[in-house]
Amino acid sequence: MTYDFTNKIALITGSGRGVGKATALHLARLGADIVINYLRKRVAAEETAREIEALGRRALLVRADIGEPDNIQRLFAEVDQQFGGLDILVNNAASGYARPILEQKVKGWDWTMNINARAALFASQQAVPLMQKRGGGVIVNISSMGSMRTLPDYAVIGASKAALEAITRYCAVEFARHNIVVNAISPGIIDTDALDYFRLGRDVMVQGAIERTPAGRIVTAQDVANLVAFLCSPEANMIRGQVIVIDGGYTIAVT
Repeated sequence: MTYDFTNKIALITGSGRGVGKATALHLARLGADIVINYLRKRVAAEETAREIEALGRRALLVRADIGEPDNIQRLFAEVDQQFGGLDILVNNAASGYARPILEQKVKGWDWTMNINARAALFASQQAVPLMQKRGGGVIVNISSMGSMRTLPDYAVIGASKAALEAITRYCAVEFARHNIVVNAISPGIIDTDALDYFRLGRDVMVQGAIERTPAGRIVTAQDVANLVAFLCSPEANMIRGQVIVIDGGYTIAVT
C-alpha cells in the first residue's frame, strides 16, 4: 500500500545513514519534508539531504547530540522555526558500549541510556507542542530484539532498549489525548556498520542470522522504513503503545 504524506513534516534522529536514512528517504518519496539529524557523520547526512531534495522535498539538516538535553531543545526549536510544527518523529539514533557486563563502566551505562532511552523521552516531550499545532502526530521508536532476548555483549544496550519500550507504552497512553500515536519497532539483525562494533564480527553475525531466519534472509533497513510508514498512516491509528517485531521469524524459530 502507498501512503500519502504530502505536506507532512518528519524528523528522524540519526538519519544520515542506515535505518534512519532509509526511513528519511522512504517518507520523502511518500511526500514528506524531512528533518535530518546527525552528530558526527556530516558528509553522510549531507548526501541524504541531497537525495531528499532530488525527490522534490525539503530537507533540513540539524547537527545535534541527542544525548544532551539542551541539544534536543535546540533541535526542536529549529524545527519549529523552519516548519512551524511537526507531524512525525522517529526516534532512531542509537549508540552503546558493546562489551561483557564485567567490562562495563558507569560512563558506558550513562552514555547508552542517555542516547537510547532518555533522548527518546525528552524528544517526545518536545515533539508534543509541535504536533499539537498540526492537530496530532505519530511517534515511532526504534528498539531491538536485545530488549527481550540476551545477545552477546549487549547487556547495557539491551537494558536501554527495554527502557525505550517502556517509554513507548507510557507515551502512548499519555499522548493519546493529544491525538498522538506512539509505537515502537523491534527489528532483527540488520546488516549495517553498527555490527562492526561487536566481537563476533559483522560477517559472522549476518551469516548466522540468515541461517536462523525462516524467511531466508535478514531484515533490511528498507523493511523497517516500510513499517515506519505504515505506523505513521491512518490505517494504524488504533495501534497504540505496541512493540512491532520485524525479523522474518528469527526470534520465534527454534534451532
